[in-house]
Amino acid sequence: MQDNLLKIKGLRTYFFTRKGIVKAVDGVDIEAKRGKFTALVGESGCGKSVTGLSIMGLIPSSIGKIVDGEIIFEDKDLTKLSYKEMADLRGRDISMIFQEPMTSLNPVLTIGRQVGEPLRIHSSLSSEEIQERVLSILEMVGIPEPRSRLKSYPHQLSGGMRQRVMIAMAMICQPKLLIADEPTTALDVTIQAQILDLMLNLMKKINTSIILITHDLGVVAEVCDDVNVMYAGNIVEKGDVFKIFDKPSHPYTWGLLRSIPRVKNRSRVRRLYTIKGMVPSLLDPPLGCRFADRCDRASDICRKKEPPFNSIEEGHLVKCWLFA
Repeated sequence: MQDNLLKIKGLRTYFFTRKGIVKAVDGVDIEAKRGKFTALVGESGCGKSVTGLSIMGLIPSSIGKIVDGEIIFEDKDLTKLSYKEMADLRGRDISMIFQEPMTSLNPVLTIGRQVGEPLRIHSSLSSEEIQERVLSILEMVGIPEPRSRLKSYPHQLSGGMRQRVMIAMAMICQPKLLIADEPTTALDVTIQAQILDLMLNLMKKINTSIILITHDLGVVAEVCDDVNVMYAGNIVEKGDVFKIFDKPSHPYTWGLLRSIPRVKNRSRVRRLYTIKGMVPSLLDPPLGCRFADRCDRASDICRKKEPPFNSIEEGHLVKCWLFA
């Protein structure tokens, strides 16, 4: 059994606003194995990106903070590290591909300078050596004519090329953990496939662990090893990708999978399944199970008491009273 590179226990990240406290991440447990693809999946606003930013130590201190929990990375609790210690890890051992490359890349700096920045911070290589490493990683991620692209600016590249640049910048120091926040959003299907293949190849080549943050279950089924299903700041189901897709147990996971269009029986046109109701406000989350008001199988206890994690089978856990 492979050991865990990252283990998150009881993570709570809150934002303090004029309207009240937003409990964006509220008691999350996640594990990421070495050299494996781990998915964090759920609809928009459920806390996926905040979880990724919490791991990176990038929660803006002016409005939010980690109020409880542990983020154990190679026996170090990241929540206990100083700003300098976290800065030493960030980019070298832990990297992140942000959701929108056009706003994440600096528009006034060249591609060569931005991709080489992690090496300038975390290594003692000379300028010539850094340039050669930059050329090598740009070629590895499939940038055509990489030498001519060194002096290009982000606006001169297509969306797919900018995403490749973001991957190159995140991978140039060969990190042990890569967090990919919706890396294929807004890209066409062909480019999506290329980006996913690229990440898989890089993972195998340098044994990087990847946490993929997404709402696309098709992508999860294609590339991931383990899945964590997130709803309203909580993990509601987690396990091996085959177990989650073959035997979805939480009503929310079941609803997500039923809402995917099917290729079979195209002659019989059916309305897609929809999950009724709305996601609860994280300013004032309900007691008990946060999915209870949208669940067809909810009982009184679901609205009064938060369910524990229950084991469906080895390696498959669900947070639901139906399995208590």
